[in-house]
Amino acid sequence: MGYIGKSVIRKDAFEKVTGEAKYTNDYQEMGTLHAKMMISPLAHANIVSMDFSEAWKIPGVKAILGNEPYPLVGEEIKDRSPIAYKRVRYHGEPVAVVVAETPMIAKRGVDAIKVSYEPLPVVNSPRDGLQKDAPLIHENLESYEKQEGVYPNPNTNIANLNKIRKGNIEKGFMESDVVAEFSVSFHPSDHAAMETRGTIAEIRPDGTIIFTASTQAPFAIKKIMKWYFGIEPGKVIVNTPFVGGAYGGKASVQLEIIAYLASKAVGGKPVKLVNTREEDIITSSVHIGLDATVKLGATKDGMLKFAEIQFLFDGGAYSDKAVDISRAGAVDCTGPYQIDNIWCNSFCIYTNHPYAGAYRGYSHSEVLFAFERTMDVLAEKLSMDPLELRYKNAIRPGNTTPTQVLLNSSKVGNLHQCIKRLKVLMNWDEGQIIAMDDRKIRAKGACCVWKTSTFDTDASSGVILTFNSDGSINLMSGVVEIGTGTKTVLAQILAERMKMDINNIHVKMLVDTQTTPEHWKTVGSRGTFMAGRAVLKAADDAIRQLKDRAACILRVPVKDLEVGYGKVYFVDSPQINVDIKDLAYGYKFPNGHTIGGQIIASGTYTLTRLTYLDPETGKGNPGPEWTVAAQGIEVELDTRDYTYKILKAYSVIDIGKVVNEKAALGQVMGAMSMGIAFGGREEFVFDEFGRVLNPQLRTYRPLRYGEHPEYIIDFVETPHLAAPYGARGVGEHGLLGMPAALGNCLSAALGVQLNHLPLIPEQIWRMSGGGKNAAV
Repeated sequence: MGYIGKSVIRKDAFEKVTGEAKYTNDYQEMGTLHAKMMISPLAHANIVSMDFSEAWKIPGVKAILGNEPYPLVGEEIKDRSPIAYKRVRYHGEPVAVVVAETPMIAKRGVDAIKVSYEPLPVVNSPRDGLQKDAPLIHENLESYEKQEGVYPNPNTNIANLNKIRKGNIEKGFMESDVVAEFSVSFHPSDHAAMETRGTIAEIRPDGTIIFTASTQAPFAIKKIMKWYFGIEPGKVIVNTPFVGGAYGGKASVQLEIIAYLASKAVGGKPVKLVNTREEDIITSSVHIGLDATVKLGATKDGMLKFAEIQFLFDGGAYSDKAVDISRAGAVDCTGPYQIDNIWCNSFCIYTNHPYAGAYRGYSHSEVLFAFERTMDVLAEKLSMDPLELRYKNAIRPGNTTPTQVLLNSSKVGNLHQCIKRLKVLMNWDEGQIIAMDDRKIRAKGACCVWKTSTFDTDASSGVILTFNSDGSINLMSGVVEIGTGTKTVLAQILAERMKMDINNIHVKMLVDTQTTPEHWKTVGSRGTFMAGRAVLKAADDAIRQLKDRAACILRVPVKDLEVGYGKVYFVDSPQINVDIKDLAYGYKFPNGHTIGGQIIASGTYTLTRLTYLDPETGKGNPGPEWTVAAQGIEVELDTRDYTYKILKAYSVIDIGKVVNEKAALGQVMGAMSMGIAFGGREEFVFDEFGRVLNPQLRTYRPLRYGEHPEYIIDFVETPHLAAPYGARGVGEHGLLGMPAALGNCLSAALGVQLNHLPLIPEQIWRMSGGGKNAAV
């Protein structure tokens, strides 16, 4: 193969390393106004009064929005006012917006607004939200418009419940010799993308709305504007330039709606709204929190017989994508193991925390932390090596998932091979715990992961190819370049199929929904699969057109022609050929006669044979395939003060087929670093009133330079037959097991089952019993 499996330089590399790449906040037209939000200092309160009079006195203030009802919005349940009206439900919620000539004037206007609040009791965790006497966050839940497949429970704080019922849980219990039960919890946290969220909205005189937005879902914005405001999709154009990191946080639609309302308030003029870092952390969608309990039963030789699971997802004050996240958690609730008897309730609970949106892994790192920690608890009860327990029960072809999908090697890959390779890389057999001196030990922990992507059943992707007169090709796809390098991979796929130089493929990085074919959303590690299939179909269309045209010229049957290396040639005699550049814009004969014009090819791909989940059993086919992996962490722990250093982090992933080696390694390594930060550093610290106490990067701690371990990554290749060249999604999977592996590692080292993230030294000390003596 020419390009598949090779490390190809990214198509966007030059622009980014030279600083020429432009992001949303780099776009500024003459006459653009600026918006600033006033955000709530309280997590739950009635808005008693709002006074805009002083703000209106400031020269340059053009509009003030707030203190009025707006159409309710929300991707699954319409439960959120774009700007709070009469009540605020989380710390950081927008309560007013000032539009002014400059950002500074807008900020002065915000500071001049006076708001009076009446504090209300808060729901500070999902467990609190389920209590009978818990404050109702949405009293009118039954009146909200919602999408199909969402099941809110009126007069409670339950936004959604998904059930998994497979086999017979009582039978599994009776067959079990050993039962292990374990509960875990962690707070919401942030995505911490380098670029904060931002958008520009303008309403043209003909009613066309134009957005320039840092978003993973430009085409979803078009559809959402129809559902929210009745605006036809053809009247909405979304331009998305480079996006400076997203990790799911830019799949939610929030600032676009506020900017649209702001533009409408100033007669359609362009209005720019960009989050400050503090707003980006708490005002826009966050990483979901979870309280979970897992009970596992096994025979004395370690064969799993049942899993009984309850997930309480902290959806925050509004449903947004949290109800879908809780559904995705139910789909893969057990981890990658064959279990005949499964009972799972996955709740999305309203709380007075910032509302949750997508986060890299889409619930899987969260539920895997709960399940994989319980697997280690079970291994301890069985006196069994934790990796041996996993190897015995690893999912394989012929097994079924929790939603009862029958698997084959194409759909699920080879987890056993991943575990074997991980054991070698980690030198697992030397022992899980090794003493270094009288206070320091070296410890290892491991876990297994899997993930499918629960997309809409009609999610599709399109690609357009246009030929240039020199024979080169312009490739246009609606995939958003969020740092993944997916569009470079698409160029590799096209170059491979067309047998052409990849330097002659020009990729349009910016997305314009009016001219770029739709890609559902750039989420879920599905860009290569979906857009790659569309590329292959478009390439076949281009090849067909080239052959048809060349057949007329060469007087050779179409079936005897091949395309490649810049030519269309006769398979029996390759010297009989015509250059593609001479066909690209129509072929001109010596006498001037011309046939054809510019070659324009297209291809689309829609996910096939996906189904909705049965509301009572969860049975259904939610995704095209599962990517499996085995992961591990090795730490050096000081048993006296509970500080530790992560020495090495491991991932062995069944990637199906490596398309771009260095890009794949970079994706996995970046995801692993996020997973380590999620497990060992990052969380929101809430006070008793539900306020976030650490909404700045000085106090909210992702991994810093110098804190990274050595990353050791390897791939197993079991092709996914439906995917381009067999490649499986891998953009999220490096993250999924890192929190669980870290928890397993430190728990083994201390002989204490750690159950709350993040695993900072103080937290470990408390969970190890140190907190009992804190007052002494």
